[in-house]
Amino acid sequence: MKSILLNIAKEEFNNNLNKVHFVDDKYANNFLNNLDKYPHAFVLACLMDKRIKAERAWMIPYKVYKELGSFDIDYLYKKPLSRYKRLFNVGNYHIHNNEAAKYFYKAIHLIKEKYDGDASKIWKDNPSSATVVYRFLEFEGIGIKIATMAANILARQFKIPMSDYCSIDVSPDVHVRRVMKRLYNLPDNATTEQIIYKAREINPTFPGLIDYTCWKIGREICHPKKIECDKCPLSKECYYYINKK
Repeated sequence: MKSILLNIAKEEFNNNLNKVHFVDDKYANNFLNNLDKYPHAFVLACLMDKRIKAERAWMIPYKVYKELGSFDIDYLYKKPLSRYKRLFNVGNYHIHNNEAAKYFYKAIHLIKEKYDGDASKIWKDNPSSATVVYRFLEFEGIGIKIATMAANILARQFKIPMSDYCSIDVSPDVHVRRVMKRLYNLPDNATTEQIIYKAREINPTFPGLIDYTCWKIGREICHPKKIECDKCPLSKECYYYINKK
């Protein structure tokens, strides 16, 4: 099982050389992929990705950009919190608009004041994975799940070099949890910590490498009720599949 899952994850890692697909809107997706010009768009989108669907969350920086007509960090920095609250509430960007607007505003100020307006300094110069995760955790509103997700996307999809990847864990959403529980016969009430440490056991040098593979299988094949084991590349070594026969 270890070899199958890791081989698939490594193959996806090595072959993933295209743009990251964040949203279906091609203009918004290009905007989010432009780490050279708008690295803060990526950071702000990560910050928004909680309690709402990912597509909706990742569209928020682009919507702000379209409404304000600029996404220059100095321009954003000059806008008061009230302006962001008005944008979020009028556009209904989030289910918690005032809270999300506050986090958005505070993140802009942290990027401007701590990183001289250049969010890419969070991950530049070959830092350790722990450093990158810690820097994301400094943003108000970001927890360990989003911080590791952000570091994982940078490492796995943007191919940002880091001195190690051992602190990048899986981000156990419903899909990752479901797949890992069935694959490894974890208890139904398995905690987030159990999921994370199982991934660390599987691949200690880069636990989060298997995150996307598990997420994709959970979303497309290993559904809550309709389980299409015949389509799953992990079925031959999956505890659930082997023991349901």
